[in-house]
Amino acid sequence: MNDAREVICRPLRRSALWYFVGLGAAGAVLAAVRAVYLGGLLDLWVAGGLLLALLGLVCLYAATARVSADAYGLRSRTLLRRRNVPWSGIADLRTYVQYGRNQDIHRVSVLLRDGRTRRLPLPFSGSTDDRPAFDAKLDALRALHRRHGDPESSHVLVISRRSAGRGAALSSVLFVLLLAGAGLAAYVVPVFASKEQAWTSAVPCTAGTPATERGECLSTRGAAISGTEVGRGKQSSWLYFADGRPLERLRVSKEGARGFHAGDRVELTVWRGQVREVTGEHHVWRAHFTGAGDVAVVAAGCALAAGYPGARLLLRRRGRRLRDDEVLPSSLPFAGALVGTAVWLLPLCYLHPTDLLGSPVSLVWACSGAVATLGMSTWAWHATRVRTPGVPAATDGEVSVGKADRFLAARFLEHTEYNPNGFGTHIVLGDGPPAVTPHPGPGRFAARRIPVDRLTVTNVRHVRGSDGDTVHRSWHIAELDDGGEPVRLAAAPADLTRIIRELEHDRREAETGRAQP
Repeated sequence: MNDAREVICRPLRRSALWYFVGLGAAGAVLAAVRAVYLGGLLDLWVAGGLLLALLGLVCLYAATARVSADAYGLRSRTLLRRRNVPWSGIADLRTYVQYGRNQDIHRVSVLLRDGRTRRLPLPFSGSTDDRPAFDAKLDALRALHRRHGDPESSHVLVISRRSAGRGAALSSVLFVLLLAGAGLAAYVVPVFASKEQAWTSAVPCTAGTPATERGECLSTRGAAISGTEVGRGKQSSWLYFADGRPLERLRVSKEGARGFHAGDRVELTVWRGQVREVTGEHHVWRAHFTGAGDVAVVAAGCALAAGYPGARLLLRRRGRRLRDDEVLPSSLPFAGALVGTAVWLLPLCYLHPTDLLGSPVSLVWACSGAVATLGMSTWAWHATRVRTPGVPAATDGEVSVGKADRFLAARFLEHTEYNPNGFGTHIVLGDGPPAVTPHPGPGRFAARRIPVDRLTVTNVRHVRGSDGDTVHRSWHIAELDDGGEPVRLAAAPADLTRIIRELEHDRREAETGRAQP
């Protein structure tokens, strides 16, 4: 297929897609007839027909998609758009991974010379069964690109959700929305503080209180309860009053509805036209009052929540020099710093919503918390730095030959005789030859000896999207030559340096032993 002069990509199971297109057309006709001639706009048949019509439209879009390539360039066609791009305008063809609920979806991403990216509708892989067909089509497209264009990379770049080349639109939108929510909540904190102060200072109305000022004082009215309704789940609970006086019903909490019974005489406390309390002989219900502390906590929570997408944007900015398929550091250290900040900031905002620095206690509280946040942020910044990989020099450090065994977390990513079915999780160094083990020790039980005499280090690099999501973000990858077969070894940077040094030392020792007569 790599020698083909033309590559054509069509959707799989086209007959099934066209069947659902016909079914959708029948559903649209059914909905139209039912709505026009029988007047059933809210009929279940109309709703079912519209759902079938929507399904048919989606299947029509999928069935009419087509991608083709030849010596002149790449052409894509969908129901709504046609695009033709010459090979000279294409910088690279990559694999773009979308994460579904059960299966990863693989698509082809086209990197244009101007830096923009476009995802092709085909080829498309939604399961492991059609992955070989997807890879074959992508290889054929890349072969045409190499023959008639000038691709930037010699291997397929895999853009996963952890890669530096992934878009940051979602993080940017969340960051802006959460910051806007925090600003809005902080803006209305004084309003709620004023209302809360007015409620706590309100006094009962007197006979001489003017009618225009009676909303600011507390007025009481007698009433009799005619019935109660306790809502189930998230449904509302109600108190019903006899003769609909002073109102027909009042929404209360579930505990409030259970505390009163039909025939109870109660007294209603009204403030600013709303019933704030219901007082009976055996139970008192008070309406929840949203205070300034509650709103301040919401503002602080939104600001802290905005810090996580902000950290992701910061890490993407920090890793702007990485290749598009190289993995960015994890943002979890910044998430830990945000959680630690929430421990001291949220209680402070709740207790001192309008005067965070208004008292010595709150001032010391805020300053101590700020210092703690600064320390946690500094640690997060240090933990998420992008380390430059490299092959260690032969004289760097000392080896562990003859010393006690040391188990280092490391993984060979290929299946070999010393790593069958990827069983190894650690590499043991020290009193014995380097070996792969499925456990962190102690002891060399089930260890498989590494053939150091045939391993040669060719490169050390960052983790890429093609290495899979099981490799830790902060690890590095050593590319090895195993007797002509490429092998990848993943480990933390310091551990990988130590392992490479040990492997190189043992290989030189083996070569020296063979050279002696």
